Amino acid sequence: MENPKLRRLGEEWLEEVTIRQIQEKFASEELTSQELVLLYLYRIASIDPKINSVLEVNPDALQIAAALDAERRRTGPRSSLHGVPILIKDNIDTHDKMHTSAGSLALKKSIAPRDSFVAEQLRKAGAVILGKTNMTEWANFIAIGMKNGYSSRGGQVLNPYGPDKFDVGGSSSGSGAAIAANLAVAAVGTETSGSILNPSCQNSLVGIKPTVGLISRRGVIPIAHTHDTAGPMARTVEDAVILLTALCGVDEEDPITLTNPLADRDFTTHLKKDGLAGKRIGIALDGFIQFLNKEKQEVVLRAIEVLKNSGSVVMEEIEIPSAKEDWKYDVLTYEFKADLNSYLSQLPPTVPIRSLADLIEFNLQDEEKMLKYGQSVLLESEATSGSLREKEYIEALEFERYHATKQGIDYALEKNQLDVIVFPGEEGSHISAKAGYPSIAVPIGYTSLGEPVGITFAGTAYSEPVLIEVAYAFEQLTKSRKPPIFEKE
Repeated sequence: MENPKLRRLGEEWLEEVTIRQIQEKFASEELTSQELVLLYLYRIASIDPKINSVLEVNPDALQIAAALDAERRRTGPRSSLHGVPILIKDNIDTHDKMHTSAGSLALKKSIAPRDSFVAEQLRKAGAVILGKTNMTEWANFIAIGMKNGYSSRGGQVLNPYGPDKFDVGGSSSGSGAAIAANLAVAAVGTETSGSILNPSCQNSLVGIKPTVGLISRRGVIPIAHTHDTAGPMARTVEDAVILLTALCGVDEEDPITLTNPLADRDFTTHLKKDGLAGKRIGIALDGFIQFLNKEKQEVVLRAIEVLKNSGSVVMEEIEIPSAKEDWKYDVLTYEFKADLNSYLSQLPPTVPIRSLADLIEFNLQDEEKMLKYGQSVLLESEATSGSLREKEYIEALEFERYHATKQGIDYALEKNQLDVIVFPGEEGSHISAKAGYPSIAVPIGYTSLGEPVGITFAGTAYSEPVLIEVAYAFEQLTKSRKPPIFEKE
């Protein structure tokens, strides 16, 4: 960079910077939002070719930042996010000059007719939506065996800790890789089952998968309305919680948000260093830890030892009756057609893809580009009625709800009088997802080869305040995260 101040900040300050540190620079007038956006754009241009995490940047980002700088001078900041650049996943609608495609070439020219609720909340808080992140195409609901982070529109996202060695995680792959690589201060991902928690663990990030209902789903390209939610991904619990506070709210157009008792909560009040004191924590290993390799298991067991010495009450080897159930994805199969058809039907007439059937036909026109892994999952969903009237769908939905709650999360919490359940890595995320319950992933270390490892704190509906207290206190005890190292060119 030619500007010596920006060059110094880029080399000595920007990496691993937090929202609090950014606001301190803004307040002291050492840095403007416009300058910060420029720093991140420069970093994206320099580093992202190595990991392919950002699909496109907002062409108006610098001008938006300049306007927010002027507003700050006139009336002060709107919130802790005022002027802060945030990346969002490519399945979240923005009514601007960026596209929303779920990683598919079928929607590469689609401009959303209006902002999603997520985008509205970010703009209201004064954040700068910096760009859209690459993702596993259709949130990994297109084919069996699709590689995490691959999309026909964006290509393959790579893990910054080992581009040729480690899985980047899915489907919020680009959000995970970009924030791990310090291409923005935080990002928004989405989860149906593990798609925030998995890439957070794989990229040494904090990921919050909220209760379904905490954040409106309006304007997010769907998989399944009973599971889907957006959520923050950041390098620290504090930054993830600041972003969560901004995203949370009631939306009359999304009825599940009317159940949200935390709509006006400032979640940063739950950032307590003594948040583990007296908490009853259950460790769920049986049925989960065996899915991690031996080295990752050892890292998890060391993290559990930290919890045992944290002032909390730790119960090991708690029972979750549904841990070894033969879980299927039938609910997603039925809901996807209905939900996607509804989303596509509301796009402008300039977008030719109006239904799942149209998407399948589009993919067949150029199988080499579109169907590297096939589209068996799309075909399976298209074979349903799309009306959600099938008995098989209702039975599958009832099965999931019962075994994920009364024979799952709530069973373990109530039987043992627990505040929180700990899962190794993101294992167990499928149970919380089927229940619609919240989880927080936190980094805990690395294997000998440098692959990141995390654990997940899970709870019942709208237990985010308790989960935040536990996750923050644990993070302050461990401070395990280290940035990836890129070779200088």
